[in-house]
Amino acid sequence: LWLAVSDFKADCPACLPCRHIENWPSLHTLNAVDMELYTGLQKLTIRNSGLRSIQPRAFAKNPHLRYINLSSNRLTTLSWQLFQTLSLRELRLERNFFNCSCDIRWMQLWQEQGEARLNSQDLYCVGADGTQLPLFRMNISQCDLPEISVSHVNLTVREGDNAVVTCNGSGSPLPDVDWIVTGLQSINTHQTNLNWTNVHAINLTLVNVTSEDNGFTLTCIAENVVGMSNASVALSVHYPPRVVSLEEPELRLEHCIEFVVRGNPPPTLHWLHNGQPLRESKIIHVDYYQEGEVSEGCLLFNKPTHYNNGNYTLIAKNLLGTANQTISGHFLKEPFPVAADVSPTPPITVTHKPEEDTFGVSIAVGLAAFACVLLVVLFVMINKYGRRSKFGMKGEVGFSWPRPPWGGPGSRLALSPEGPGGPAAAPDCTPILIAESETHVVGC
Repeated sequence: LWLAVSDFKADCPACLPCRHIENWPSLHTLNAVDMELYTGLQKLTIRNSGLRSIQPRAFAKNPHLRYINLSSNRLTTLSWQLFQTLSLRELRLERNFFNCSCDIRWMQLWQEQGEARLNSQDLYCVGADGTQLPLFRMNISQCDLPEISVSHVNLTVREGDNAVVTCNGSGSPLPDVDWIVTGLQSINTHQTNLNWTNVHAINLTLVNVTSEDNGFTLTCIAENVVGMSNASVALSVHYPPRVVSLEEPELRLEHCIEFVVRGNPPPTLHWLHNGQPLRESKIIHVDYYQEGEVSEGCLLFNKPTHYNNGNYTLIAKNLLGTANQTISGHFLKEPFPVAADVSPTPPITVTHKPEEDTFGVSIAVGLAAFACVLLVVLFVMINKYGRRSKFGMKGEVGFSWPRPPWGGPGSRLALSPEGPGGPAAAPDCTPILIAESETHVVGC
């Protein structure tokens, strides 16, 4: 197929979103290679051109097609799979020579359902006897959409375990059955079993299931010439919680410690401040939302002070385990920081002495006090009486010295109030030492 500028209608814009081919009697077959260059094509008209067949996947490179007009050609059959990946708004098929067979049963179903506006068209087919029959009156036995069933609607598996799910497709003609696992991370194998003549079963085995497949939809499809049926299995993978991220405090409208936690079943969240449970208040509160297995939010601080500095630990817990992570939060400096080189004051240890030691100390203190008092009294008396009384002294006062160490006689000092001149003498006197055998006498 060669498309030239003369083949286009004048109303097609320069970007060529549409193709119009008309009155080209030599155009019998449309192949994929003929259409692969027109990836942006939205409208295609091939009318009155003798088109007899369209090869499978002819429109595989034209995902934007919305309008196809194939009227007034020589098509005898047409597969629904040509349009499987397209979102057609309108498909024009009038004035073609379709054979009344199971191959065009899908067109009859589309017409009944109003799909692609086929319900607004007068479509006919030619029976085995050559008579023309309205499409809606065609009656073909054993020609229906496949039926499909799965062993599980919801499949719950623990991370690391294996699982098997079965899909059964039945109908006439017997459908092809398969699992669509594009994007599935877990290792999988397919095993096909033909249990009966009209049932096609296929097992899907998942090995060492990973948490990345949590929420994945397993789709089984059954296809025959009439159409396609599908069934889905929701895969739920249970796994212990994980702290995906825990960020340092960031000032937004409020200070925020942002976090992301994953886990299935969804974990409960708790916070610690310096190892102690954190209680929410007007200053500190948690704001987060939970979507499926993901919990995301902030630990918020409204005007925190230096009392809020410290380590913050997020603890996530579900039935399968616990995860935690710690971040340091510094909001404000202390007003009176302690110098780093000053060592802390050592604790004072008080030792309680026994009662006997206390009693002994008391006695010693008492004796010492008594001795001090006695010495003071003696000192006063010596100062007072060691001098001569101004009224004079009567009699003789003597002081005796002990015997000298060399064995000589001791000495005695005698003080007489009467001097050499007798009692009438002057009060001043001169001591007189009188040598005796036993005593030295001093007189005055």
